[in-house]
Amino acid sequence: MGRVQRFSGMAVTVDVVVLTIRDDELQVLLVERGVEPFRGRLALPGGFIRAEEDAEPAARRELAEETALGGESLYLEQLRTFAAPHRDPRGRVVTVAYLAIAPDLPVPVGGTDARAARWQPVWSVLSRDVELAFDHAGIVEHGVDRARSKLEYTTLATAFCPEVFTMTELRRVYEVVWGVSIDARNFHRKVTNADDFLEPTGERRVLETGRPAALYRRGPARTLFPPMLRTAFPPVLPSDPDS
Repeated sequence: MGRVQRFSGMAVTVDVVVLTIRDDELQVLLVERGVEPFRGRLALPGGFIRAEEDAEPAARRELAEETALGGESLYLEQLRTFAAPHRDPRGRVVTVAYLAIAPDLPVPVGGTDARAARWQPVWSVLSRDVELAFDHAGIVEHGVDRARSKLEYTTLATAFCPEVFTMTELRRVYEVVWGVSIDARNFHRKVTNADDFLEPTGERRVLETGRPAALYRRGPARTLFPPMLRTAFPPVLPSDPDS
C-alpha cells in the first residue's frame, strides 16, 4: 500500500457530481482512484485547486484531466462546501462541490491520478451498494437531491436533453430523475402552461410507430411558473412492471 501524504494547514479541493441519463437510468460519473488515500476505490472526479485558480475553472479542469469530458459543454453550478474536520485522512481538506448535468454523455476515459472512469447508476450509490472514497456518497446524495428539487421550480430538466427534443423525451427526464410515473396528457398540459419553458421548432421527428412527434427547444425562462411539483405525480412502485 502506498504512503499517504500528509500536510499542515488547510487545503481546498473541488469535487464534481456529474449526472446524465444513460440506458434509461440516472447515472453519476465516478473515477477509480490511482493514488492514496483510497487507492482503487471509486470516487467523484476532482482534485486540489491550484494557487492561481478559482474553484469553477478548477472543477472544469479536473473533469477534463480525469475523465476527458469537456467541462465547457456541461451545465455546472456550485452545490455546497463540505468541511467536516476528518473527511480526508491527509489532513484538513475543505472541498467545494459542484453539480454538472449534460445529455447522454459518452463513456469517460480515465487520466492523471484516475486509473479509470465510468458511469454508475445513482441508485447503487444512494443505497450504499457501491462504496465511495471520502464522504463522496453523501456529496452524490446532495447533488441528486438538488437536481430533483430544481426540476420542480426551474427549467433544469432541459439540461438532460439534446438541443432539440420531443415532449416524450422531456417527460422521461422527470420520470427517471424523480422515480415517478407521469401521465402524458397531464404532463403536456403542465409544460405548455409554464411561461416560456419550451419553444416549438416547427419541425417533427418521424417515429417507428405513431404520428411524427413535435420537436421543442429550451425557452428563455430559467424558473418555472407555475412550478412542477413532484407531489402531483405518483411514485413508481417496485412491483410496477414499468419500473
